Amino acid sequence: MPPLDVVLTSWTINWPALALLTTAALLYARGLRAARQRLVRWPWRRTATFYALGLGSFAVLSFGFTGVYGHDLRWVFTLKITSYLFIVPLLVTAGKPLTLARATLGPAGTARLDRFLAHAVMRALSNTVVAALLGLGIFTLFLTPLFHPLRTDPFWDVVLTILVPLTGMLMVVPIIEDASSKTVSALIIVEFIYVFIELVADAVPGIMMRISPQILDGATQGLTGHPGWLPGPLRDQQLAGDLLWFLAEIVDVPLIILMFVRFARSDRNEASSYDSLTDEQLEALNREHLNGPNVPQGPS
Repeated sequence: MPPLDVVLTSWTINWPALALLTTAALLYARGLRAARQRLVRWPWRRTATFYALGLGSFAVLSFGFTGVYGHDLRWVFTLKITSYLFIVPLLVTAGKPLTLARATLGPAGTARLDRFLAHAVMRALSNTVVAALLGLGIFTLFLTPLFHPLRTDPFWDVVLTILVPLTGMLMVVPIIEDASSKTVSALIIVEFIYVFIELVADAVPGIMMRISPQILDGATQGLTGHPGWLPGPLRDQQLAGDLLWFLAEIVDVPLIILMFVRFARSDRNEASSYDSLTDEQLEALNREHLNGPNVPQGPS
């Protein structure tokens, strides 16, 4: 493993990451300014969380040790991509950017935001099953020869730096912040089943990387001219497998917690809708549930 001084002093510049980071920081700052103009009180803890933990973690991953050695070392690349997809979005979402947008955009802007979130692609990405399967699909690529160009090709570096965090945000933000009550309890139970199955399946890519006696991506040439702490190709793959196995299991825990939150929210909304019914409406609903809907009979 790298010495602490190497981790702390390894820095680089990643222009796509800088562009994405600057855009997110400016948009949130614009929302804060609009909140002040509308006399909306916004907790400073959310602002600090968004910038320090959310954007800060993205900056460390992009410009720090993982940004320097992610192209060369499999385990560093695995740490960076997994964090991009799951950890950074969770920390960014703790700053409640969607809630800030709803509070400051006004009726027209909120309507546009709701239409965007209601799009079929957004609904699919914010589905917990899709999120889990997407993570599994990305992890499975690490077992193929595509793993080498994904971490070494400059084109794929730009694509992954931009798309992976954005995809993670599209998955996590609506699940946590969207106040919609459209989710049906039965559907959430089905999602629970799929996610628990995927929780086991996520371990497979990491285990295969850990126990394989061969270099799966075909890149057997190790780094030369570097300090002795750098592992050889096979050991590098084994470390990547260990990390992937560990992180793939850990990141499923927030997904399951989010599903509990959605279930509680759905149950609460359903209970409040029943409480608003009159005794006559509730009796009619129970009668319809027991006997089926009353279908008018035509003339005989």
